[in-house]
Amino acid sequence: MAKVESRVKKDNFIVRYFKETRSELRKVNWPSRQEARTLTLVVLAVTVAMAALLGVLDFVFSQLLSGIIGLNPLAILITVLMIAGLFGAGILLSRGE
Repeated sequence: MAKVESRVKKDNFIVRYFKETRSELRKVNWPSRQEARTLTLVVLAVTVAMAALLGVLDFVFSQLLSGIIGLNPLAILITVLMIAGLFGAGILLSRGE
């Protein structure tokens, strides 16, 4: 008997990748226009708030550091109190475990 070869053409990996990607994208539950707008506004608001917070913290710490370098007693006192407060908060939080 003659050997029968079945010749099934296989997709190359690029074609298979795009077919699988298309298949997966059909399963996605896309948000409505209103949901997308609301979530975008939330992301923008959080980004602006965090940028403002980091800007304020940068300003405060730069002022404290320049005061320490300039040997300003008030800046040194505030820094020591902040470090002591953070150390105390760490102790209190570790006791809560």
